[in-house]
Amino acid sequence: MSQATSLLRAGAARVTITPTAPVTLAGYGSRKDVSRGIHDPLSARALALEEDGRRLVLVSTDSLGFYGGTAARFRRAILEATGLAPSELFLAAIHTHSAPDVASDHPNNVRYVKTLEANLVGVVRRALARLAPVRMGIGIGASPVGANRREVVPDAGGKTRIVLGRNPSLMTDREVQVVKIARADTGGLVCVLFDYATHSTSLGPRNYLVSGDVHGLAEQFLERRIGGGVTAPAFAGASGDIDPWFRIRPGFDTRRGWVPEPILLGTMLGEEVAHVLDRIEEAEAAGPIRTAFETLRLPGRPHGKGKAARPDDGVEFNLTVGRAGDVAFVGLGGEVFNEIGRAIKEASPFPHTLVITHCNGAAGYLPTAPSYAEGGYEPESSAFAPTAARKVVRAAVRLLRQVRRA
Repeated sequence: MSQATSLLRAGAARVTITPTAPVTLAGYGSRKDVSRGIHDPLSARALALEEDGRRLVLVSTDSLGFYGGTAARFRRAILEATGLAPSELFLAAIHTHSAPDVASDHPNNVRYVKTLEANLVGVVRRALARLAPVRMGIGIGASPVGANRREVVPDAGGKTRIVLGRNPSLMTDREVQVVKIARADTGGLVCVLFDYATHSTSLGPRNYLVSGDVHGLAEQFLERRIGGGVTAPAFAGASGDIDPWFRIRPGFDTRRGWVPEPILLGTMLGEEVAHVLDRIEEAEAAGPIRTAFETLRLPGRPHGKGKAARPDDGVEFNLTVGRAGDVAFVGLGGEVFNEIGRAIKEASPFPHTLVITHCNGAAGYLPTAPSYAEGGYEPESSAFAPTAARKVVRAAVRLLRQVRRA
């Protein structure tokens, strides 16, 4: 990793965002009731990086995503309160399907969203207020927690169709990327950021307990395991077609010593992060911070198919790119297939590129071009035309090269 030309500073903060009243949960339209309790707490976690007056703030929120226009609302509030430039803020959700629905008009949800906005502003402010000299390192692991969910099954006519299930033969990005932030003076840990590609849908529509699911439980495991007030924000990699190995379970089954699947998978992911962290022997100084933000207008599907606008109108998609030395971050404002994330990482001019989805937007599924002919839930519900994925990869690589040169 290249040496810094000036001092890298960082600060981290965490705030509880668990609902205090029953709320409508997000992620499954078949739910008809409000939540019935709290299994584990929800949090928002922020890591602020600063070098030579340039800032990069990554926020991980234990939420499904910023639907119903809340991405723009929350970003506006944070930017106004902190003076961050639009490109300097990565506001992301871990995509748990057991968190409050921020787009719901239920009175309890409306109140929750107002409080959430204040909490997001507060956690970013606290992270920025704690800036101190640090060193940064990165390590890479792998996990089997996620599996490609586009399962091929025969239909009644003897042909095949794609359903949401488990298809281990298809591509899955198993990489676990871990960023270590340690104090420059003492070497003490400040933050352990990790990125892994899976939906957090180990819990299904019959679950009415609030939970962070796979990513959230991994965060909680790490913060307990490491201790010392260390913050461990998780980010969902490109996982539009990846689900947990055990998916849509009805709840936390503890009968006869059974380990509930969300806890099993979240702990497995957290333990891999911990193992990788132990192998990052010495965090290094980072190089410059640079950021870029662009709202792409991508081709939409023909009117009347999926949720699309007309092709000539286009569909907006937010793309955010940042670097801290030799580590790059790509924020994608939707649910992106893992092949797209892999293509960005492989073409990136940086040795390490973290792809973060559900970031600064909620444009829905962005599938690969071949998946449209195959069919299935994701391409059928996508607002984008088959050519959109290629345009996103090209734009992301272009911005990565831009921040690399800057």
